[in-house]
Amino acid sequence: MLTELINMAPPQAGQVMRLPACQGSADALLLGGLATRHALQKRLLVVITQAALDAQRLLDECRWFYPDLRVALLADWEILPYDTLSPHQDLVSDRLATLYALQQRQIDLLLVPATTALHRLTPPSFVAAHTFAFRRGQSLDEAAFRHQLTVAGYEPVQQVVRPGEYCVRGGLIDLFPMGSALPYRVDLLDDEIDTLRAFDPDTQRTVYPVDQVRLLPGREFPLDDEARAAFRGRWRERFEGDPSKAGPYRDVGNGIASPGIEYWLPLFFETTATLFEHLPQDAVLLTHGDVEGAAHQFMQEARQRHAFLANDSARPLLRPDELFLDAEQFFVAARAHGRYAISASGEENSRALGQPLPTIAIERRAEQPLGRLKHWHGGSDDRVLLVAESAGRRETLQQLLAEHHLHWPAVDTWQAFLDGT
Repeated sequence: MLTELINMAPPQAGQVMRLPACQGSADALLLGGLATRHALQKRLLVVITQAALDAQRLLDECRWFYPDLRVALLADWEILPYDTLSPHQDLVSDRLATLYALQQRQIDLLLVPATTALHRLTPPSFVAAHTFAFRRGQSLDEAAFRHQLTVAGYEPVQQVVRPGEYCVRGGLIDLFPMGSALPYRVDLLDDEIDTLRAFDPDTQRTVYPVDQVRLLPGREFPLDDEARAAFRGRWRERFEGDPSKAGPYRDVGNGIASPGIEYWLPLFFETTATLFEHLPQDAVLLTHGDVEGAAHQFMQEARQRHAFLANDSARPLLRPDELFLDAEQFFVAARAHGRYAISASGEENSRALGQPLPTIAIERRAEQPLGRLKHWHGGSDDRVLLVAESAGRRETLQQLLAEHHLHWPAVDTWQAFLDGT
């Protein structure tokens, strides 16, 4: 059944193809298989999940089942609508790296929580215009480079420890690019890059040399002089009253990104974008679970929070429709793409892909603690794979099984299990 589903003709624009509900990790097997087939045609599969935890689970499982598949997650901000907190810098870094990879067609399977897919985003042109690279041996004007970092939203600090920061000490420039796992140390010889080295932000010791560094924007919005002036102008057009009494207005004027400034994102741009404007025209969508219900619930909560918080003159808020798509707008925009739809788990059980396991929990006080597992396994000719969270847990599990005369060989990958090695 799995092979038949993967090899079906994909849905065309405006068409919705219903897929059966999936038990356990069967959805990851199916999604990875569909994405692999579409990748052969150089087409992107975009999966919109009902919940953020579903997206993270599918990210881990698809990477395990299909290690050669380029899987990415457009992470949720993990803050409530109109919150007075900004998303963690690591999340912003990951999001910008994903948006850039989308532009470069470097993703085969994109996972997006439904709530994230409803947010209006920075335009693709902003990511493209504020992404640049430099390499060893290249000429580099330090003053111009500092200005470029400021325009891109990077913050000058005394010691670089997190993405979006930089530090200049004489002929050394420490820089932690957004989307990078490690920061880099640029050693200048006059106006030429002599060495480029990654370093550990905890110990500040260099780790290994690199030939090239790519820089993404430091934030999902600009904070240079022109952007700040445009923000303040749009604020005065949008809100009544004295703007100098509003904290976000004053902070942006001083070049400070206020906590929660993301919920005034439209004021930084002439127009914002939606997820669909970041996707290739030939991308195929897949909705996983009750995405429509999740979208309705999110918008209801956003409207309630807006009604509760909107009367603070020191923090006037944009309307929910200026920041988010509602369910109807989302699905209207989705019609430009073909769409698969996987039912929520537990629905259509007669057609479900995979079957739930019986109870095989260990009964430690029983005479045969692994009796349930032995009974179930002994009554089937199917091959069985037991998955542990880590190598250490796998060893513990093997020891427990051996004590009860059950011997399973250890494998490191899904492919090794399929190959029987």
